[in-house]
Amino acid sequence: MSSNTNTVLLIDDHALFRRGVAQLIEMDPEFTVVGEASSGPEGVEMAVRLTPDVILVDLNMPQVSGIATLELMRQAGVNSRIVMLTVSDSERDVVAALRAGAQGYLLKDMNPEDLCPSLKKVLSGKPALSEAVTGSLVHALSAGQRMPVEPSGLTARELEVLDYLVAGLSNKAIARKLDISVGTVKVHVKHMLHKLDLHSRLEAVVWRHEHSARDH
Repeated sequence: MSSNTNTVLLIDDHALFRRGVAQLIEMDPEFTVVGEASSGPEGVEMAVRLTPDVILVDLNMPQVSGIATLELMRQAGVNSRIVMLTVSDSERDVVAALRAGAQGYLLKDMNPEDLCPSLKKVLSGKPALSEAVTGSLVHALSAGQRMPVEPSGLTARELEVLDYLVAGLSNKAIARKLDISVGTVKVHVKHMLHKLDLHSRLEAVVWRHEHSARDH
């Protein structure tokens, strides 16, 4: 396994689906599937032991759901990028997954050739959402499942950083644009999320889109 290979863990209770996804991912030389788990608890144990770069989690699993699995992984200190891969485009599920810290939400009926590019997007720090999900999410937010706070608590620099996040820039690219260090960008992102009571960069991006829509 090359040192530049991104490692992937799959957590899904359907063995046939797992195998198909694993074969699809391994067709891309930039990825190696290092583990497959058939349940949430098994997935958490493997995530802690294998420290994969990215974890794909099914939402609807018996006993321990994908959301509960994600929360267990965060409690266990797992720092991998986590992407939900599911059949559900329900607004409630999308919002719950992102609130729990998922960096991506992909639907199982997506085009197979879009899977690895979506994983690369997440690994570069950008959110990955299936198109149907973006609509669900914006609708859920504007319908009031989360009332956005006013941005008055943000400094001018934090708003700048937020707008670059919305444009899809990575921390490194934002640092270059603003002529500050990557560490300083991370601090601004952390403060911004705290002030807006958000849990992930993806939520911040969606919040900004939704807030702009309300302003115009």
